[in-house]
Amino acid sequence: MPGEHSSKQYDQDLEDIRSKVLLMGGLVESQFTDAIACFRSGNVEQAEQIIKADENVNRLEVTLDDTCSHLIVRRQPTANDLRTVMATLKVITDLERIGDEASKIARAAKNIQERGVTTINHFETVRVIAASTGDMLHDALDAFARLDEEQALKIISQDDFIDHEFRSIMRNVITFMMEDPRTISAALDTLWVAKAIERIGDHCKNIAEYVIYIVEGKDIRHTSHAAAKPDAAN
Repeated sequence: MPGEHSSKQYDQDLEDIRSKVLLMGGLVESQFTDAIACFRSGNVEQAEQIIKADENVNRLEVTLDDTCSHLIVRRQPTANDLRTVMATLKVITDLERIGDEASKIARAAKNIQERGVTTINHFETVRVIAASTGDMLHDALDAFARLDEEQALKIISQDDFIDHEFRSIMRNVITFMMEDPRTISAALDTLWVAKAIERIGDHCKNIAEYVIYIVEGKDIRHTSHAAAKPDAAN
């Protein structure tokens, strides 16, 4: 009976952590969505609010890290349970970094607006990669919530498209700068935004890889995702 009680308490502790991680994920997702909207509109006040909101994400990271550390000390989880806690800690780190990248986007929007004149359509330059990465983030959080390995594999494969889009944007932005030096400042800010979005895609891929690690115990980082489960992506 004591062992059963301890197991139930551990399960409850872990579920509380998962709920808070998903809350953090929701905040980060909103932060990214708002940052892209801000980049489109040039709303300086909104940009400042997005940057300020990152403090809430940072506090959640510290709180969750501490909670996970205490859970390991108190419950001393082994095997699958320890794997879940360790992967969750890594998901928390990736979410915090997504928040950082969203703040960078908001700062770039603020810089462009405060400088005034721009001769390139900066939002259209990143519109496709932003929409795809937004979907990727939403799906990564959903896969983590449901521990959906199939969805996780699909998310991992989407990162190639994000990388391709970033390289295309980089070539276009360099062309703008070469053809018209007046575009350099705005073009550089746009390039930083595209890079921030590409990095968010990388963090989404990481989260998907941790889902697979939790479910199957396979660490597929730095390997072909198809090696995890050959039929999963079909």
